[in-house]
Amino acid sequence: MFFKQFRTLSLQKNITLILKSRIKNFKSDKVSSVGVIFDYDSYHNYDFFRNLIKDMGINDNKIRFIAMVDLEKNKPNSWDSFFSLDNFDWLGRPKSYEIEEFIEQQFDLLISYYKPNQLELNLVTSSSKANFKIGITNEDTRLHDLTIDIEPENTEVFKIELIKYLTQLNRL
Repeated sequence: MFFKQFRTLSLQKNITLILKSRIKNFKSDKVSSVGVIFDYDSYHNYDFFRNLIKDMGINDNKIRFIAMVDLEKNKPNSWDSFFSLDNFDWLGRPKSYEIEEFIEQQFDLLISYYKPNQLELNLVTSSSKANFKIGITNEDTRLHDLTIDIEPENTEVFKIELIKYLTQLNRL
């Protein structure tokens, strides 16, 4: 119990430190690579994401997914990256190669598709080296550069709004 509370406080502290030190240096280039982070147990429709990114004119080889599962043993058999609460140490730092690799990749666009906020997902989102971050939750406005406040089931609304805003920002 104590370690769980300590890990929660450490995660919150790490997120705050990362967000305070983030320098927002937006490139005005067109989006050519996309990272998607989501909660697999709440929403795991890969076809929606693949079709969305295909509609944006981005190649399949420029997409990277990472998802959080409740337990490592519930991990689906897939070629995409997954992580669980077990992949964080008691100080709230990631200890998984998949997480580190995803964080270090320089995406033009990061889509954080999860609701409600979860500290582990927020840590990966905040740590990401992505140029532009879009999310669907507005509980912590510091995490994303653009927030489309919808429920995860409203995929068509998200698709329309995302394409509309990226077009207006001259990113597509």
